[in-house]
Amino acid sequence: MLTPWGETLDTNQVLPEYPRPQMVRQRWQNLNGQWDFAQTDLSDAKPQEFNESILVPFPVESTLSGVQRAVTPDQAVWYQHEFKADHQPGERLLLHFGAVDWATTVWVNGTEVGRHEGGFDPFSFDITDALAESDVQTVLVRVTDPTNHGDQPHGKQSLEPGGIVYTAVTGIWQTVWLEPVPATRIASLKLTPKVKAGVLEVIAEVAGDTTDDLVLRVTSKTTAGKVIAASGPVGKPLELQVPQARLWSPNDPYLYDLSVEVTTAGPGKYQAIDHVDSYFGMRSVNLFTDSQGQSRIALNGREQFCLGPLDQGWWPDGLYTAPSEEALRWDIETAKKLGFNTLRKHVKVEPSRWYYLCDKLGMLVWQDMPNSDRAIGPNEQDLIRSSDSEQGFRKELQAMIDTLGNHPSIIVWTPFNEGWGQFKTNEIIRWIKDYDPTRLVDGPSGWSDRGEGDLIDMHSYPGPDMHEVGSGRASIIGEFGGLGLVVPDNLWFESGSWGYQTLESQQELENQYQVLLDNVWLLKREGLAAAIYTQLTDVEGEVNGFATYNRRVLKCDPQAITQLNKRLYAPAPNLQVLVPSSQDDSIAGEFWSYTTETPAKDWTAADFDDSKWLRGQAGFGSPNTPGATVRTEWNTSDIWLRKEVEFTAPKNGDSIYFNIHHDEDAEIYINGREVLKLAGFTADYRIVEIPEESRKLLLSGKAVLAVHCHQSIGGQYVDLGLIALHAADDGDELTSNLPDHPSAFGP
Repeated sequence: MLTPWGETLDTNQVLPEYPRPQMVRQRWQNLNGQWDFAQTDLSDAKPQEFNESILVPFPVESTLSGVQRAVTPDQAVWYQHEFKADHQPGERLLLHFGAVDWATTVWVNGTEVGRHEGGFDPFSFDITDALAESDVQTVLVRVTDPTNHGDQPHGKQSLEPGGIVYTAVTGIWQTVWLEPVPATRIASLKLTPKVKAGVLEVIAEVAGDTTDDLVLRVTSKTTAGKVIAASGPVGKPLELQVPQARLWSPNDPYLYDLSVEVTTAGPGKYQAIDHVDSYFGMRSVNLFTDSQGQSRIALNGREQFCLGPLDQGWWPDGLYTAPSEEALRWDIETAKKLGFNTLRKHVKVEPSRWYYLCDKLGMLVWQDMPNSDRAIGPNEQDLIRSSDSEQGFRKELQAMIDTLGNHPSIIVWTPFNEGWGQFKTNEIIRWIKDYDPTRLVDGPSGWSDRGEGDLIDMHSYPGPDMHEVGSGRASIIGEFGGLGLVVPDNLWFESGSWGYQTLESQQELENQYQVLLDNVWLLKREGLAAAIYTQLTDVEGEVNGFATYNRRVLKCDPQAITQLNKRLYAPAPNLQVLVPSSQDDSIAGEFWSYTTETPAKDWTAADFDDSKWLRGQAGFGSPNTPGATVRTEWNTSDIWLRKEVEFTAPKNGDSIYFNIHHDEDAEIYINGREVLKLAGFTADYRIVEIPEESRKLLLSGKAVLAVHCHQSIGGQYVDLGLIALHAADDGDELTSNLPDHPSAFGP
């Protein structure tokens, strides 16, 4: 299966963009392209011959690599490539790898230049001393990867793909490149915006030949074009004043250019030794408590409801590796086109250019740490890891934060997902908060909450649902939805594709998404601070994406989805309960007339005589049905309910909803007219909007409600309420325009 970009890939121009956009030097050499390739047993020495080629940087198992073959834990893969060294006398030549999965050894001209373990972080080796006098140099790379049979972070890769785990990835999967640098050089930058103080803190690590007289000099410009600069000793924090900073946000992703130099201080002048170009965004993120005592997320001191899809970053032709930057950009722009402001990057770390695009286009990112080790259930204790496993996890976690820490788009770190390899949870969360106090920490995402972290996160399929709002932690939905729609001729598997809820058409997908978003909207009023929908694209057998796996078909109307999404960025809706449900079990249930024997055909009519029916208190069902408050037992296959109601008439502009829990099929009538048919079952209460043509039946403030529920297997339950929602703001902006909360500004 090919994406449009994979289909038109120019193998002579593979990912030609500069791979490290936050630390740019003008001179560099891209080594992507055809390399010699061999696959051997783990114990074998270097192959005598390389009889195959591979297109770097696509993983061995991918179509675009040209190999497309599985690699087992008892095998090694070998890469060999010739290049010309372009550097001047006195310079050093660095060989960079964007990412290699997993254990890497590198030789140049037969000399070992370095080793690295880790599947997601960039690394480099100084190869100067291994260069030959001839023009042509030879690099040799050996990679081994235990994938999910090891205890290293591996994310969703599996040697036994299926369900929610996918094809394994082995070897080089990000750009390989050469860079000539001065002997004294900038090795890394740490850029920390301090919005409240109006400064950017800059820390530069300098490598090579260092002396005490080195000076760090940084330069930028204000939005008015005025030059701003600061200088000071290398190795110490330097503060660049950014007056009246233009703050980065999804609506205004403003980025400042930044020039960074290492110099020697001469008499009255600077002599530049090394220079890199960078950029930064001024923004803050943390929690605040609203007027209702609910913890909310604040971006730049204003409430920010985060709404977005789960983004797994898999490609049918490149697996971990997108076929082009245009492809990466398509995913982000599609999410924005659908009205989302957030992407949760799910148990995978992307190349730096993906985060650069999020910075540039204005997309908030929640970044997961790739998981390792086995899963644990929600009621078990944390996993006990081996010392090597723990050390490896911590090393790669720190490398992820160090590598990505300068991107303003990233606002949340997620160390664990659903108990997958979860260990020392609170200790890890506290370490991240101490190591990077400028961001929020999800603690963890779904399942096994241990009481710490900025966010308390529930996964609910199809949902939505949330934890009760507590003190000091924002309640969020880390995953919900999963609406599945098969698009023929665009499938990874001919059969066996699945979603959490299977639908038959685009219209049904949009209708069910509206049901979900209506409920998210209601939960926001109860304190919900963010919601992540599963998911942006299909992935292998999963067909619950807005787009197909090959990105050729968008399954929905973007304008329709945007209209639903943008309400979540407005203030929480005002709610009017017209008819109470039993969702709150502390409130007495409403009384209904009911029968379990088939009634006369006109049983839904407003003037039907139900005086001989039984009377019962809602809800109706069998004990232990999920999400149910059973006050009247019902254990037959069918039940019919009627109730005359009188309430304060809703306003013409209000949205009117049923608040219903049905297990299973339900039919709802108002004054004898069928209003809705709801197939299947729910595991909790959800609101369902009443069709516009039926709302006039309720505007008088009087009505007869009638419900028929049919149950075939398992638990059974039915209860119905009626509510009206009124939004004070249509939410035209994708960021709520609430008053500033000065206390919400972070460091």
